[in-house]
Amino acid sequence: MPIGFRLFPRQGSIAPELVAQFRDIPVANVSDSMSRMSAAGPQIRKMHRSGVLIGPALTVKSRPGDNLMLHKALDMAAPGDVIVMDAGGDLTNALFGELMLAHALNRKIAGFVLNGAIRDADAIYETNLPVYAAGVTHRGPYKDGPGEINVPIAICGMVVKPGDLILGDSDGVVAIPANDAEDILVKARAKQRSEAQQMEAIKAQTNDRTWVDASLHRLGCDFHGQN
Repeated sequence: MPIGFRLFPRQGSIAPELVAQFRDIPVANVSDSMSRMSAAGPQIRKMHRSGVLIGPALTVKSRPGDNLMLHKALDMAAPGDVIVMDAGGDLTNALFGELMLAHALNRKIAGFVLNGAIRDADAIYETNLPVYAAGVTHRGPYKDGPGEINVPIAICGMVVKPGDLILGDSDGVVAIPANDAEDILVKARAKQRSEAQQMEAIKAQTNDRTWVDASLHRLGCDFHGQN
């Protein structure tokens, strides 16, 4: 089996019940609960109109500008899967467009994260299937391979393993390791509750801002005669 041109079955995945519990948690709160060390990068932006991307990852690795393995992933994916593809971030050729979008809808795929370009951007926006990508171009892809499916990949330093939970909103995309998801859920919910309390204090104008000056003093800031 040649390295770089092979398919694997996905071994395990995050439980559907656990997936559902992340649906109402902002990506920012999850990111903060993971020490702010995991993100797909600011260039991976949503191409759909609105809504949350959530589901277990089916991973794809391909050479830039080639979507043969993305087509195969469409046929392998189960309903509710998120197809996550690293194609090197190259924007010369589109990896995904309107015809593949229609096939994805038939397959009940939850969405896509593509480290590369899309085309038929209006159709993706209007159909509103969650799609995140690095850019848009009208130039079509090649279909020659090589590539791999269900292997660990990385997008801008964010490692994604098959079966990890993918969560996306207007702030971007985060991958939650399946083995750590329960712990991250607890921390993210605590973060969400804390921020809700802070927002209520801000609205009531009772929020404590003394931490700002305390931090400046601790870090050695010179106030030049200011209190």
